[in-house]
Amino acid sequence: MSVPLTLLGLLEREPSHGYDLKRDYDAFFNRGKPLPYGQVYTTLGRLARDGKVVAGEAEPGVGPERKRYVITEAGATEFETWLTEPVTPEPNLQTVLFTKVVLALMLGRDAQQYLDTQRAAHLQRMHELTQLRRTGPIIDVLLADHGLFHLEADLRWIEQTTARMDTLAAAVRT
Repeated sequence: MSVPLTLLGLLEREPSHGYDLKRDYDAFFNRGKPLPYGQVYTTLGRLARDGKVVAGEAEPGVGPERKRYVITEAGATEFETWLTEPVTPEPNLQTVLFTKVVLALMLGRDAQQYLDTQRAAHLQRMHELTQLRRTGPIIDVLLADHGLFHLEADLRWIEQTTARMDTLAAAVRT
């Protein structure tokens, strides 16, 4: 996920303080892994440097002074371009799963043990996401669906790789 472009999108909706941007980012886009405040303000600083946002005057209030950020025309144009371009289809042809299996086989290690451990981790995560689908709000349900579909694809790949382990081992050891 592109943090700068997501923040630009949130700013296109309305001018906001860094605190509000972080809250909205965490609520809608980063379930389970909050965006650090430092990253929010560093990103806003770069966006301001690049002319994509403008920081207003510091506003006094409870706690530290806060600046309200406003998207510029350049920022709105970049966001619109990003929003209308299709996402590059994932996944890439070389994943960490694939790399670990091939390296294990090259080194004479137990690739099947790795796949079994990975399968168990995937099944555990699928269980967690299924629970979220049953009880969560629509945003969580849709994010859980997305995660479940990816995990199901990984599990199919693990099964196919297991079935072809001998052929793969021969190919990488020569």
